[in-house]
Amino acid sequence: QVQLVESGGGLVQPGGSLRLSCAASGSDFSGYVMGWYRQAPGKQRELVATILSGGATNYADSVKGRFTISRDNAKNTVNLQMNSLKPEDTAVYYCNAEHMVFTHLNYWGQGTQVTVSS
Repeated sequence: QVQLVESGGGLVQPGGSLRLSCAASGSDFSGYVMGWYRQAPGKQRELVATILSGGATNYADSVKGRFTISRDNAKNTVNLQMNSLKPEDTAVYYCNAEHMVFTHLNYWGQGTQVTVSS
């Protein structure tokens, strides 16, 4: 069992930055693909970025060059640095953990609101 707790959301003006953090409890953190997803009102949840234990990353086209995902396997944390934020980035952001081998082991955080508005 993995529990995920996000923090760092808030209100920011267009062009600003925010850093989201996700703290994971449980064992075998390095065995999980960690990711950030988001869901805007009236839309489906979508992938933002993922990171493997070794550091390989994947980003949605809409955030490439603006967002950076990172993880610290020693501290069981994953972060999302968001720069040059746009109003269309407004959403609830969720941390996700999916085991690389046992993919049925899939966990979600409670979400943190990010609002980009002037």
